[in-house]
Amino acid sequence: MAQDIVPIELGLPQGDVVTLWAPHWREDGEEWEAFLGYGDDLYGFPDPARLAAFVRTAREHDLDDHPAWHVVPALSAVELSPDENHQFDLVGVPELVAEPLDTWTVAELAEIVEITRSLAEVCELDAVDEVLDAADGFSLLNQGMLAFNGRDGQKRWNELCKVVVERWDEVLDAVDGVVSTPDVPADAVATAETELAEATETDSDEESTRSAPSDDVDEIDEVEPGFWGEIGIDPIQIITSDSELYTLRCYLGDDPVFLGSDGKIDVFPSSRALARFLADDEAVENTDLARVATWQQLRDAAVGGELEVEVESDNTYVLNGLDTDLAEGPSEVDSTQLDLAEELLLDAAAWSGDDSAEKALQSSERLGWLVSFILRPSPNRMPPSAPFDAEVEAWRTLVSQLEDRFRKH
Repeated sequence: MAQDIVPIELGLPQGDVVTLWAPHWREDGEEWEAFLGYGDDLYGFPDPARLAAFVRTAREHDLDDHPAWHVVPALSAVELSPDENHQFDLVGVPELVAEPLDTWTVAELAEIVEITRSLAEVCELDAVDEVLDAADGFSLLNQGMLAFNGRDGQKRWNELCKVVVERWDEVLDAVDGVVSTPDVPADAVATAETELAEATETDSDEESTRSAPSDDVDEIDEVEPGFWGEIGIDPIQIITSDSELYTLRCYLGDDPVFLGSDGKIDVFPSSRALARFLADDEAVENTDLARVATWQQLRDAAVGGELEVEVESDNTYVLNGLDTDLAEGPSEVDSTQLDLAEELLLDAAAWSGDDSAEKALQSSERLGWLVSFILRPSPNRMPPSAPFDAEVEAWRTLVSQLEDRFRKH
């Protein structure tokens, strides 16, 4: 399968460098992965302008036979700038593991270790593999906090941290040692720098326009938020292959909170059944939603028989049929339906303390690439190629994990 070529940033002892990474793609029956470089060298540039200058003028490198390479020289310097999801601070790993052990620390470290393993494989850095194989925790990072819970999990984390403290310099030296920066034409660099400057100026102008008050609007009509809008809790409907289910969800800050407890979401076959449940003192005693300040308002309405459960269209999640559509390819998928489904999968997994959905939907994973192409299309991206068996299987796994979290009433 032909996959995209992605600009990435690596934080190394010599400083931050940008380069290109081609995640796994399949060609002539074989699977490949590569970085921008040539021979034993990994090419790294101090900024996107010099990277852009290189890809527009270079004649020979290890990515020139990638099926999507013909698209890359036409990309702008802005498009060749790594986004936040593709910035890997290798030199900051010792500071990262010194942070409190939590989901975010493990997730960030997992991404760094994954790209580091790829660098080791492509650049044949045996020293890196030796360090990453020195503690079991490195290979379990993709399991999230589940691998580091309890006494055994804490022991794994401590062993991983010990390796980082004692041997991470070996990793940095090995990666730093293969990075080189080829010369690029000064005029090509100047052109790319102009592109970046113009893009920055445009963004600044747009921001000023958005911030400026409008003289054309004398008064803004306010829409009444209604009961659910006032309390900040939403009824949601989930349509699976065999049922229609109702539950509640809200957000505390950026964190989703569902009606349920212990990682199980309470779901109901009808809105009326949900309302009856909310009126039951014993049934709702231990729900996570009780932490929400407006919970008592909701309970009062339910107990008083005044609660009407109405689901807005943007809170209706249709999972049924998406796997079949994904198997047919991007053109067959309803992007709105997929966007909502992705939101639900990520929210439910995050609430349960499970990062498997977040990992599977990262753009470095096959399913993540396909979903990203559908939801965030770009004319400069090469369409993914069938078959999509691995992506569909990964999607079905995420849906199955979601359904396993349902506590049906």
